[in-house]
Amino acid sequence: MPTAQQSSTGRRRNPATRAAILATAFDGVAELGYARLTIEKVAARAGVGKQTIYRWWPNKGTLVLDAVLERSVGAGESAELPDTGDLEADLAAVLVATVEEFADPAFDRALRGLTAAVIEDPDLSRAYRERLDGPMRELKKRRLRRAQEVGQLDPDVDLDLAVDLIFAPVTRRWTERSGDLTPDGARAIVRHALRGLAGPA
Repeated sequence: MPTAQQSSTGRRRNPATRAAILATAFDGVAELGYARLTIEKVAARAGVGKQTIYRWWPNKGTLVLDAVLERSVGAGESAELPDTGDLEADLAAVLVATVEEFADPAFDRALRGLTAAVIEDPDLSRAYRERLDGPMRELKKRRLRRAQEVGQLDPDVDLDLAVDLIFAPVTRRWTERSGDLTPDGARAIVRHALRGLAGPA
């Protein structure tokens, strides 16, 4: 999964300034909401000129996307899914971490604002797919493909469908606020999904 360091902007940036801007943008969207956040407010709070931000991020949406990526993954950190050989435990660990992230009020508000903007903005939607959703889907499929290779999943299972069966319920519950999100609930989702995806005994 790419990190916020892999921005589409071209100029070399000062790492400390970049970190301050991204942290300020994340805190700002968590406090104010996406609609009320502006580049001008981020610049003032970060102590930089707004043109500095515009040189590196073309608009608020790409800035907030980078800020969420930075807070969620961290610059330079590996995003590989765990592979201990225990598929259920590995996937449950990922879903439990997701549930815990959604439970963070600051992250929840920032991500909800970004999600709403992605729905409305085709360019931001494309950036989101290219830099967050698409790479994460490939990581999940890679972990499931290894499980197929050792007989833990049906070799004929469509991996895109498998990813949706395992991960979409948590995202849907969070998006629609339609059910409790708990670690035990996340583990149950994985357990039940894998029953249907397992290969012949």
